[in-house]
Amino acid sequence: MTLSGRKCPICGKPRSAEHTPFCSKRCRDRDLLQWLEDGYALPGPPAFPDNPQDD
Repeated sequence: MTLSGRKCPICGKPRSAEHTPFCSKRCRDRDLLQWLEDGYALPGPPAFPDNPQDD
């Protein structure tokens, strides 16, 4: 079953209800891999500075 009007953010094909918001398991897994490999970033200050200052 596809969801009309919405497209998969990875490949642009129609979304599947089973894999929303993606069209398939393949696209869902590609998105997860992007997160795990730091391919996506959220704006904001770094959680841990690269060079911590001594107190």
